[in-house]
Amino acid sequence: MRFKDLTLDMLNLTLARPDEVLKLLCTRLRQERLSQQMTQAEVAARAGIGVGTLSNLEAGRSVAFDSVVRVAMVLGRLRELEQLFLPQLESLDDILRYEQGAQRQRVKRKSADA
Repeated sequence: MRFKDLTLDMLNLTLARPDEVLKLLCTRLRQERLSQQMTQAEVAARAGIGVGTLSNLEAGRSVAFDSVVRVAMVLGRLRELEQLFLPQLESLDDILRYEQGAQRQRVKRKSADA
């Protein structure tokens, strides 16, 4: 990992641009695969995806989210995905709002007056 990437890695990602976050995550994915001494072909076969799909994922090109999940499972990194989009429940009001929102199937459109 180059110094610039390491610096970004250590910074708060909320300040990063989407392309910087994508590049960082793709770099981490490739490094994780290599640290486990697995080839793209091995990971792809175990994940049930094509080598080209894995190559595209590591290069930051668009792939199906299902492919990301499959690769994370193969690399033993599913725990990190479990943390993705967890509700941030810091108060009783947050819990109540979350429970009410979970019952809804759609979000109401905002009126033009708002």
